[in-house]
Amino acid sequence: MTLAADVLDLAKERQVMVATAESCTGGMVAAALTDVPGSSTVVERGFVTYTNRAKIEMLGVSSATLEAHGAVSEDVAAEMARGALTHAPVQLAVSITGIAGPGGSEFKPEGRVCFGIADANGVHTETVEFGALGRDNVRIAARDHALELLKNALSAV
Repeated sequence: MTLAADVLDLAKERQVMVATAESCTGGMVAAALTDVPGSSTVVERGFVTYTNRAKIEMLGVSSATLEAHGAVSEDVAAEMARGALTHAPVQLAVSITGIAGPGGSEFKPEGRVCFGIADANGVHTETVEFGALGRDNVRIAARDHALELLKNALSAV
């Protein structure tokens, strides 16, 4: 069984609807979930908010937060997850914002990805340094990590 199928099974068992808010993965988490037949019973929607403007308009991310911390930050990941929870009739949301590459900077290197997971109890954030694995591999690693976060959150329900 795949990780996405595990997430869906847990969400179905717990009757939890899920949303995703994705930047650097461009919808890969939502795609992984909806690749599994029957996913519509628990996957409500996915937000692909690649630009700062999209994050502000679709998820309610604060422009002040973006200016102060940049799009690749736990602060923005938290607001993205909270925004998905607020803008969709769901009980659980995951967010991803990062630098898949190529590129990055001394302060925000390629492979840095920030995640948020939100439910009625609040938001948890974390940053993972995947390293300069190449764009495709960073995006795949970020997708899989987000699925693990959803699985862990659902296991705790």
